[in-house]
Parts: sequence; structure tokens; C-alpha cells
Amino acid sequence: MVVGTTGVTAADVLAVARGAARVELSEDAVAALGAAREIVDALAAKPEPVYGVSTGFGALATRHISQEMRAQLQRNIVRSHAAGMGPRVEREVVRALMFLRLKTVCSGRTGVRPTVAQTMADILNAGITPVVHEYGSLGCSGDLAPLSHCALTLMGEGDAEGPDGVVRPAGELLATHGIEPVELREKEGLALLNGTDGMLGMLIMALADLDTLYKSADITAALSLEALLGTDKVLAPELHDIRPHPGQGASAANMLAVLKGSGLTGHHQGDAPRVQDAYSVRCAPQVAGAGRDTMAHARLVADRELSSAVDNPVVLPDGRVESNGNFHGAPVAYVLDFLAIAAADLGSIAERRTDRLLDKNRSHGLPPFLADDAGVDSGLMIAQYTQAALVSEMKRLAVPASADSIPSSAMQEDHVSMGWSAARKLRTAVDDLTRIIAIELYAATRAIELREGLTPAPASRAVIDAVRAAGVQGPGPDRFLAPDLEAADAFVRGGHLVAAVEPVTGPLA
Repeated sequence: MVVGTTGVTAADVLAVARGAARVELSEDAVAALGAAREIVDALAAKPEPVYGVSTGFGALATRHISQEMRAQLQRNIVRSHAAGMGPRVEREVVRALMFLRLKTVCSGRTGVRPTVAQTMADILNAGITPVVHEYGSLGCSGDLAPLSHCALTLMGEGDAEGPDGVVRPAGELLATHGIEPVELREKEGLALLNGTDGMLGMLIMALADLDTLYKSADITAALSLEALLGTDKVLAPELHDIRPHPGQGASAANMLAVLKGSGLTGHHQGDAPRVQDAYSVRCAPQVAGAGRDTMAHARLVADRELSSAVDNPVVLPDGRVESNGNFHGAPVAYVLDFLAIAAADLGSIAERRTDRLLDKNRSHGLPPFLADDAGVDSGLMIAQYTQAALVSEMKRLAVPASADSIPSSAMQEDHVSMGWSAARKLRTAVDDLTRIIAIELYAATRAIELREGLTPAPASRAVIDAVRAAGVQGPGPDRFLAPDLEAADAFVRGGHLVAAVEPVTGPLA
């Protein structure tokens, strides 16, 4: 993965964070780093104070720092800001954070020396992952504590995880891999800490996961519609063309593709007439579609951030070093919160369809709780409880973090974004949504198999065959249910549900 001066793509971030892709600096990045450093060095030699170069930081920015104390200043800011607490953050998040900070450094707008950038790349390539903790970022002046823990590793201090998964002192790990610790100079400590890299990395990974989950939700919604003998007429493209939200049209098209050739859809019309299906069935494209459109907006924000150089102060092409507020996480924090809201609603509507499948008064002929011998067997009763508990948690996680602000740094940083917190809760919400969709999948496939004498759509048959081959059992007497649900979760989480359908339907939108 070659990092230049113009930013990186979401695919690049995923390749480094999740795929362990190697990182190299482009020639233009090295040249830009050198040119910007010359500007910083020239300013550092002048008697006039320049923020971040020859002053303190934050509320202490009024103090001019003498040249002999500046190396100590850079070390101190990293050490003092590496103040995170709580559980360790996942390896992929830390790798994304490190790579995105390297991306900004390579823009030539931070004044960092080429050797610092190369050492950052070397640490990534060695598979060394700094220990970063859950708490410590307010999402303003960047993800300060998380980035500081990464910068500490660059200095050969603190703890890090090696490629073998063992946590050791960072200095030992660097030595093992032949990497020299960095002695930070003017501006460099600050430049390594000032960025939205943690929240942006988590946004990019959440978008990748949600892309699969929204396709999966379209599939399970179609399976539930089929199991409930619903009508697919509401999915007709001409109906969605008159309300032209792109996401809605895409979701409806996905569901229609899954249901093509079904012998179950509309079957109820001759037996037990229904004027309309319930909202959770009929409005599935509208809800999932709104979430898809929210994702499109979030991608736009992420792409803009990926092409940005977030630091304070920044080195401008005309040689000025200027302070700014570009480190504020509001743009990223808002869409992280918005995605959590959309995901919660998608989970909620999926749970309502599952509940309908289990209720004999609303399932149109299915046995109570899809049980083998209702009364003796409880069927999927408690699977729905689990799903409901997950939905309830997702609703709590949908409360925006970005609506909060706690002033810090002696009121110098008096309005913060809480974007890191928004990102952390979104990751939990994505996990919960995966499990909710897995439970709907489990219920819907069982319900379709219980519709004896009726032929499901070819795509539905492909899903049932694939999920059974993956160890998720079908109808029958009560059994230890947790392993089945875990297998269904792994099936959805690994993208296997989408993979089972697309050979029949073609690529889903």
C-alpha cells in the first residue's frame, strides 16, 4: 500500500487494518515531508514564538519554550497524553488509526521529518500494535489519548502487542524487528496526536460491515415475507419509482430478486385474504432504504476526511504555519451517531418480523413459536427474547454521543465532539445488528421449511441449503439452541448469507 500526498481510500484502510497489507511511502510523500520540515526548522530557529513549534500546547500555549527544552516538550506531550484507561481497543482499530495518522503525516502539511513517517510504516509492517485503551478521547484536538499511546510506541516506550499476539514492552519489540525508536523534534509530538484517525477508521470499518448487513437484512426480510405468505407486489419497481429514494429502490429490488419464482408469496390470497401485510413486512424497503441513504452520506463524509490533512497547526504551501480547528470531530461524529440510529431501526423492524413468525395468531398457519410439539417444546420463544434484548441495547446505543460536550483543558477546549465515543458504540451496535439478523434468518428458514407442500424461491432454497450445511439445524424437537444461533451469527458475519444468494440472483445492490 503506497501512501502519497493526496490521501488514501477506504479500501486502503481496510487492507491495512484487516488484511495486514504492507505500507510504503511514495517518493512525492518523502519530498513533501522534507520540504515541510525545512519550513518548521526555519521557524524553530527564529526568536518569535510559533504555536506547536516553540510554545506549549492547549491552555499552556502562551509559554515560549527555549530550544534546549523542545525535545523534552515533545516527549512530555506524548507521555502525558498517553492517559487512556479501560479495556484494550481491537487490533484492527489501532492499525487503522496508525495508518490514517501516517496518511496525514505524508501530506506534507504537518512538518514531520521523513524518518518519523518511515518508522510509522515500519511498525505497521512489523505487525506491532500499540496498546490503546477504550477511554481517553473526547474527539476534539483529535483522538488524543489513543494517538498518544501509538506515538509512545514510536518512541520505544509503553506496551505493544507483537505479531504473535503477546504484549511486551514496546522498546523490546522495536529492537526485535530492528526498528530504531524516534527522538521527536519540534512540532512532531503534537503532529502525531492531532487527528480524527480513530473515529474515522472505525467509521470506515463500520460502513464496510453495514454494507454486508444491509444486503443480509434485505435477504432475511424477503425470507420472512415468504414464510408469512406475504405479497411481493409491494416491491414492484414502479411503486418505488414514484418515491425515488435510491436506498429504498435498491432494497426493494434486492428483495424482489430473492423472491423471484417463489411458490409462497401471495398464497394467502386464496385461503385467508389479507388486504395488506403488516408494516414490518410491507415497509421493509423504506426502512432499510433510509439506512442505505444514511450510509451514502456517511461515505461522502468519510471520503472527504480521507483526503484531508488534519493537524494543528498546519504547514501551508506558501510557508506559513497556521493554527486552525480542523481537528474537531463533529463531521465524523454526526454520521457515526446517524448510522447507530439507522442500524437500531433496522434491528427493530427485523425483530418485529421474527415475533410475527412465532405468533400463531399472526403467522398465518405456522405452529406456535415454530415449535415441533408446542407445549412440550418451546421452539424459538427465547431466541426472540435474545433478539429483543439486543434491539433494546441498540436503542440505547442510538442515543447520540455527539450531542454531548464536556469542556476540557481549562476551558480552552470548551466544545468537543465525542466522536470516539460515537464510534465505539457504533461498533457494538454493528455486532448487535449482526446477531439480530442471524436470529431472523434462523426463524425464517425454519418457517419456510414448515410450509409443507409449497415451494420456496430458488434463492431461498439456496440460503436454506447453505445455512444447514454451515451447521444451523432445521425444524425439530427442542435442543440446545445457543450453538445454532452462534452458527447463524457466524454465517451472517462472514458474508456467507449474501454469498449464498448472489449466484442465484446476481449481485445485490
